[in-house]
Amino acid sequence: MLIEKILETKDVLAYLNKRNLLQQYKKSKKYILLWLKKQVDFKLRNPKKLKIYYFRINKQFRAYGVLDWNILKIYEINNHQ
Repeated sequence: MLIEKILETKDVLAYLNKRNLLQQYKKSKKYILLWLKKQVDFKLRNPKKLKIYYFRINKQFRAYGVLDWNILKIYEINNHQ
C-alpha cells in the first residue's frame, strides 16, 4: 500500500482550524507520507471489509479516511476520548 497523497474535505480543515490542530495534523500527515506509520498508529479500522483507515493526530483526536488508489481521503476528525 503506497500512499502518495493525503486529501481532506473543507469540513475537516475547518474542524482542525477551530481546535488548533492543524500543525499536529500536518506533522502526522508527513509521517504517513514518509512511511513512518507506527509513529502515528496508522491502521485499518474494524470491520476491515469497509476499508476505513485511521491515524492518530494526538492523544485525543483521530483522523478517518478511505484509500482510493494511492490517495488517502480524510473525511472525519473524531474526538477519541
